[in-house]
Amino acid sequence: MHRFLVIIEKANGNYSAYSPDLPGCIATGATREETERNMHEAIELHLCGLKEDNQPIPESTSFAEYFAVHE
Repeated sequence: MHRFLVIIEKANGNYSAYSPDLPGCIATGATREETERNMHEAIELHLCGLKEDNQPIPESTSFAEYFAVHE
């Protein structure tokens, strides 16, 4: 099993998602839930393509952290 950080951003009327560890692997959707489903499928297809091309599956090296900042 592989785990990848996925960034989901709210855009103008929809959502978009990408993984910093999988360049070019992106997804969009009308809702956050739809975007999550689409991104999960996009990652599966991306990994299948890498395997078919005999390319290694990259190691996940990205992480996220929230910081609290007082104004």
